[in-house]
Amino acid sequence: MDLNIQGKTAFIAASTAGLGKAIATALAAEGVNVIVTGREGDIAKQVAATFPSAIGIELDVTDADSRAAALKAATAHFGTIDILVLNGPGPRATAATALTAEDVTDSYSRLVAPGHDLVSRVLPTMRAHGWGRIIAIGSSGIVSPLPNLASSNLGRAALAGYLKTLSNEVASDGVTVNLVLPGRIATDRVAQLDASQAERQGTTVAETKRLSEQAIPTGRYGKLEEFGATATFLCSDSASYITGVALRVDGGLVRTL
Repeated sequence: MDLNIQGKTAFIAASTAGLGKAIATALAAEGVNVIVTGREGDIAKQVAATFPSAIGIELDVTDADSRAAALKAATAHFGTIDILVLNGPGPRATAATALTAEDVTDSYSRLVAPGHDLVSRVLPTMRAHGWGRIIAIGSSGIVSPLPNLASSNLGRAALAGYLKTLSNEVASDGVTVNLVLPGRIATDRVAQLDASQAERQGTTVAETKRLSEQAIPTGRYGKLEEFGATATFLCSDSASYITGVALRVDGGLVRTL
C-alpha cells in the first residue's frame, strides 16, 4: 500500500528511544523527513543520523521555551511540519487516595500543557495547507484506568478529551487527530518495570514476564515495529477518514471494545 506521505515532515516529541523512536523509524522508512527530539541533543542527533532525511534536536517537552526553540529549529531546516507526534514522560505513580494538589498540577504540566502548546504552534499552518496529522501516544489508562497511576490517568484522560474535541473542529480542514494507546510493548521501559516487579515479589524477571503474557490474549508482548506501523498508517492518506479515534495496540489486553 502506498501511504502517500513521502516528502512530508514529522516532528516527533521524545523520539530517541521506545515508542517515539518506533514511530520515527516507521515514518522514515516511508520517506518522511523526521525531526528526532529528546532531552539529550547529542543522542537525538545520533538517532537522526540513522535515517535518510532527519535532524536531531534537543527538547525538554515539559519546558515551554524548549518547545518553542525546537519547533523554530525544525521549521528552519525542513519548513512546514505536516505530522506532529505527541509524546513525553508521565507523572509519578500514586494511588488516588494519595493524590496531592501538586500531583494534579504536575500531571497537567507534563501531559496536557505540552500537547496543547505543540498543537497550537503547528495547527494553523496545517489548516492553511489543508493537510495535517496529529498523533498522540496515549495510554490504555484513558479506557480502563490503571491502578496506582491516578496522576497519569488524570492527565492522559484530559489530553484525550481535548484532542477528541479538537478532531471534530479541524476535520473539515483536512487535519486528522488520533491517539495510539500502547499495551505491553517490548520497550526498555517495560523491561525495567518487569525487573522492578520481580524484585518486589521475590521472583525472576522471566516469571514476571510469563505471567504478564498470560494476561494478554495474543500471549506475547507487542513489537515496537507493530506500534510504529500502526501510528504511521494513521498518518497516511489512506487513513484520511479516520479521526478522533483512540486506537489500542495491546494484543487484546483491555477487555472492552
